[in-house]
Amino acid sequence: MTVFFPLDTARLRLQVDEKRTARSTPAILAEIIKEEGLLAPYRGWFPVICSLCCSNFVYFYCFHSVKATWLRGQRSTPGKDLIIGIVAGVVNVLVTTPLWVVNTRLKLQGAKFRNEDIQPTHYRGIVDALVQIVQSEGVSALWNGTCPSLLLVLNPGIQFMIYEALKRQLRRGVLQELSSLEVFVIGAVAKAVATTVTYPLQTVQSILRFGQHRQQREQSKLLSSLRSVTYLLINRVRRSGILGLFKGLEAKLLQTVLTAALMFLLYEKIAAATFRVMGVKQPLTSR
Repeated sequence: MTVFFPLDTARLRLQVDEKRTARSTPAILAEIIKEEGLLAPYRGWFPVICSLCCSNFVYFYCFHSVKATWLRGQRSTPGKDLIIGIVAGVVNVLVTTPLWVVNTRLKLQGAKFRNEDIQPTHYRGIVDALVQIVQSEGVSALWNGTCPSLLLVLNPGIQFMIYEALKRQLRRGVLQELSSLEVFVIGAVAKAVATTVTYPLQTVQSILRFGQHRQQREQSKLLSSLRSVTYLLINRVRRSGILGLFKGLEAKLLQTVLTAALMFLLYEKIAAATFRVMGVKQPLTSR
């Protein structure tokens, strides 16, 4: 995440700042560095790492716990992997959304926006941001963007379904571990497909977490959230066309695909090493 963090910074700026012209990722990063300094692409790194650690722990723990409980040694299928991924994703969203709301705002704090309507914020850190958001916007503001986030559980669900399916195909009839290159490639392919399909919702999610969009209050919070998601999607299409929904996709694909591929590679290697140290044979049928 640290290595590819500037790519995520470029993606977020393009998603939130509607008046910033979409250009190549290197051009956006060069522009940010010129205007805000050399370390600007790494602004908000610490809260993002904290959120990522919590989020990955919750997701992977839930994913494998549900999988082990449901399958009980039986062979898995892509459909089951998708359902398990969705369940783990929902739990992850409900538990960690406040952290992602905070880190989105900290990453954008001090940025030079093209959109003059965006109001500056003044947070001194993660805890201060949590306190200020609760005091000025209410506790519910910590869960801004929960609706698109819940819809986005399809992202890791699709990702794991494709990843597990490709892994089963490569391991069919072979009882040895996949090579590092094979793990890297299937991890990259799985994440690329999932990211592209769900990217418009990720754009809406970023805008809502930033908290600058003032949505109409409805008696039903669910209805209000759905109206906000629909409005932001339609508004982006009207102003920028269909391609406006995919503004920043280049940076997002570069960042998430490379990060996910390396994450899967390290995950598989650590898991295999752990089984060897424990003297336990790694189960193949339940994967």
